Amino acid sequence: MFRVCFVCLGNICRSPTAEGVLQHLINKRGLGDKLSVDSAGTADYHIGKRPDSRSIATAKARGFELPGVARQFTAADFDAFDLILVMDQSNKRNVLSLARNDSDRAKVKLFREFDPEIQALNQKTHEVSAEVPDPYYGGDEGFEDVFDICERSAEGLIAHLEARGWR
Repeated sequence: MFRVCFVCLGNICRSPTAEGVLQHLINKRGLGDKLSVDSAGTADYHIGKRPDSRSIATAKARGFELPGVARQFTAADFDAFDLILVMDQSNKRNVLSLARNDSDRAKVKLFREFDPEIQALNQKTHEVSAEVPDPYYGGDEGFEDVFDICERSAEGLIAHLEARGWR
């Protein structure tokens, strides 16, 4: 089984949305026994809490669930996961600060590297490194945007993994 962990700051907005979206998509394709999904935060602000109510509402309106509970990313997660997808450069720095070796560091990537929109821009400019914006302090539209980004990026991730024969 291939194991993926999504990471944002508090594990209540972006990473649980990405987790819920990817879990929904793999279940829909009958791949739940091939891929395991989890999420975590780099900070300990919300440990044990459910995702932000706005994230839950956005997911529910689209027929998705966000069942997770916030937890903090630890160095042990490098052993538990094959791929660690972070939402922004700050999350990446924080996760990499816990890496013990090159093998750990190689597992860490920005989630939007799998977003087809970003991939298309990178083919043209070779310098786009997009992040998933944090919607926490904004309005509902930010949560809608994050969901769209997560859905595109999760589809791109599945295509990437399938192209590499992970099944």
